Formats: sequence, C-alpha cells, structure tokens
Amino acid sequence: MFLGCDKMIISIGCDHWGVEMKNYIIMNLQKRGLVINNYGPTEKSDKKVDYVDYAIRVGEDIKKNNADFGILICRTGVGMAIACNKVKSVRCAKVDSEAEAILSRTDDNANVIALSSEKDNEEALKMVEAFLKAKFSLEERYIKRINKIKEYENGSHGIL
Repeated sequence: MFLGCDKMIISIGCDHWGVEMKNYIIMNLQKRGLVINNYGPTEKSDKKVDYVDYAIRVGEDIKKNNADFGILICRTGVGMAIACNKVKSVRCAKVDSEAEAILSRTDDNANVIALSSEKDNEEALKMVEAFLKAKFSLEERYIKRINKIKEYENGSHGIL
C-alpha cells in the first residue's frame, strides 16, 4: 500500500515513445489496487503524438484534485516535465533513479514524476514505487522553499 491510502488515484500519461512502459506501470499499479487515469496512446504505433497534450492533462488532474499523483513518460522525460510544470500547483520532477524519486517527494514534495522511456520497464516501476511510498519530510527548510515557489506562482515576485 502506498502512503497508507487504499484509494489512491494516479494519472499517467505518455507520448508515442512511452506506450510500452506506461502499460507495464499501469498493469502493476492496478494489481496493487490503485485507480488509474490513463492519457495518451494505449498501443504502439507509428503515429506520433504531442507529449504536451498529455503532460497538461495529468497536471490538470493534479490541480483539480482528480488525482493524488502523476506519472509522465516520453523519450527523455524532459519535455513532459517542462510542460507539466506550467500547470499551477504542479511540482513535476524528472527522475532517473530511485534515490531521485524518493528525494523529489521527501525534499520537494513533488506530485508528478517524469520518466524516460529509454529506461528498463522494471527500473521505471521501481522509481514509481519509491516515489509513491515516500512522504514529504515536513522539515521547515523544505516547507519554506515550497512556500516560496507557491508565492511566486501566485504573483508575489518580492522573493528575489
């Protein structure tokens, strides 16, 4: 069980590069009883799609509280992270290891992770599991930093 929640909702999106990994992650998360919002292609094909569409959909689910966490997959994960971070209240981290997945939650309270489809599926699943199991540390210094981000996001530009 992740974060002590038996009805956790995960929004997951991918472009044409991430279909296989997304399907693998969904299958494994559903076995654990998680509810999945699935965005992007579901079958591998030669048809190219724009990652931005799915990154923003996942971000909007987070913003509107239609999902607890998000997972994004494209060739590098970078484009997805950039697009998703444009949605207010999203903190999307591009992660490449279990350690980064954990730290993105404990230190930065990330609510979305972006992964590279070039990773091994099992390695990606371990990063997702680490992300979902980790908890924000609630240390004052991390809370202060996140609050600065929120202030800037809300138009308080006196931070700098």
